[in-house]
Amino acid sequence: MTRLGLRARVTAGFAVGALLLAASMALFSYNLTRRSLLEERERTAVRAAYFDAAVVRTGLETDAPDVVEVLRSLDTGSARRPLLHRNDRWYARTAEVGADAVPAELRRLVRSGAPAVQRVRIDGQPVLLVGVPLSDTTSYFEFTSLREVEQTLQVVALTLTAVAIMIAGSGAALGWYATRHSVRPLTAVADAAEKIAAGDYRTRLDATTDPDLTRLSTSFNHMVDQLVHRIERDRRFAADVSHELRSPLQTLAAAASVLARRRDHHDERTATAASLVADEITRFQRLVDDLIQLARTEQPAHREPVDVAALAREACRARSLPEDLVRSDGSTTGAWSVDRRRVQQILRNLLDNAVRYGLEPVAVRLSCRGPDVGVIEVDDRGPGVSAADRNLIFDRFVRGRAAHARADNDGTGLGLALVAQHAAAHGGRAGVTDRPGGGARFWVELPGSLS
Repeated sequence: MTRLGLRARVTAGFAVGALLLAASMALFSYNLTRRSLLEERERTAVRAAYFDAAVVRTGLETDAPDVVEVLRSLDTGSARRPLLHRNDRWYARTAEVGADAVPAELRRLVRSGAPAVQRVRIDGQPVLLVGVPLSDTTSYFEFTSLREVEQTLQVVALTLTAVAIMIAGSGAALGWYATRHSVRPLTAVADAAEKIAAGDYRTRLDATTDPDLTRLSTSFNHMVDQLVHRIERDRRFAADVSHELRSPLQTLAAAASVLARRRDHHDERTATAASLVADEITRFQRLVDDLIQLARTEQPAHREPVDVAALAREACRARSLPEDLVRSDGSTTGAWSVDRRRVQQILRNLLDNAVRYGLEPVAVRLSCRGPDVGVIEVDDRGPGVSAADRNLIFDRFVRGRAAHARADNDGTGLGLALVAQHAAAHGGRAGVTDRPGGGARFWVELPGSLS
């Protein structure tokens, strides 16, 4: 389950809070309005019913009253309907209402001499029923329609619902606006961290951007300063140690060379030992050279126009590989804006890796991705690289399973790490995938090289 981000959670919180507040106020307003309207209509209906009941009582005091005519004489308009119960008979001026519309409980209550009021529904319409006792044998009932009140309440409910929704939307907008400005300093921290991870150690936070985040900015900048200091110290240590090792290695290499030239004068066991010493010294020299190169990768790239295709052909010739391995897609025929020394190292290391672990390279491709990203790809026909090793092999002193499978101890484990470092110095990255048809395809992206 994907968890919502901070901005989404805060925005949702504002929206839900605003919705709850608006719904509570809308419910309170609706109930207050409903009660006020119904109470006012009930008072009006009761007054009108008592007035009409008095008129009916007067009309019935004659010797032979015409009950229907008495009911028709009432000025009830279209909203009220009279009904009279006299001597166990029901009288109405129209057939719209009848005795069935009067609840039995209310009928008994009025017959006992007590006035009563009750809201009922007739044919699905809300009606207020008022009962007034006129005598022991006569009860007057009047139906007052509440349809207009119900329609008014429906309009009020729709209006309050729309207002609640708009308030919730406004709360969400306010939450989004507030979090956008509140999270902006955190975004700046994240951007700065990404730049530092990419190798731009000059990146710092502006401590005056937000007074409330001064401590965060100061601590972050101090952390970066300490990190840069430690990286620089480690780089200088590696460079100094590598340089210090060069002199004794040169002496050992010279001595091993003398032993190698005089191996015919030694017995077989001594000659074998001298050969092993010479091989290990050569490997040690390569390791020292790689460490020196690794120390230099922390420095920024010095871009200049470079014919990368010519560098690739030169690297192939140096390894006795055919120059026609180098192929271009036609969009990269011009010079690239790159660091010549770094790109030379990338090409050499990728070709050496293909020769040592991939049987042999089958293509060196130069292409582009997007408007300004140059791509170098080296294909081989080897066993490929497993998915579990594809990120690990670009770490320092890590060698893939192909090297272990071949029991090859000749590599230093720094070649691909140097490739990744040189790519990062250009703001790019390195990786490996499967080659169509079998083998591995190592690639390096160099942003800004084609602009």
